[in-house]
Amino acid sequence: MPGEHPIAVRELDHVVLRVSDLDAMIAFYGAVLNCQVERRLDDIGLIQLRAGRSIIDLVPADSPLGREGGAAPGVGGRNLDHLCLRLEPFDEAAIRRHLAAHGVAAGPVEPRYGAEGEGPSMYLLDPERNTVELKGPPYR
Repeated sequence: MPGEHPIAVRELDHVVLRVSDLDAMIAFYGAVLNCQVERRLDDIGLIQLRAGRSIIDLVPADSPLGREGGAAPGVGGRNLDHLCLRLEPFDEAAIRRHLAAHGVAAGPVEPRYGAEGEGPSMYLLDPERNTVELKGPPYR
């Protein structure tokens, strides 16, 4: 419809936490919060836990993927890698026009895995330099 906002957030798709003690985090999210391991990519350092319709990604700070985020969680490091918003629909051209009108640049659209499987996504930064991923529906 004309006049609709080009970014229609349906829900939070996933949150990525950089962790120092992977076993403790898996135990906490699994035993305490009932978020079970759904997928592991140990070669890059990514463990995905199911949290209802969403996913919590755990990335060991000393893994190949975790080292890309800088210092380990603590006083000098951060533990939130990025948050991901699931959009429906995902109209790349409309989203880019809207972001540009607000002075926001976004990276390329690439296929990435999320709570519903692999689908299109793009990264951008908020004003505090937190990374936000905008994710579309899964490829079918």
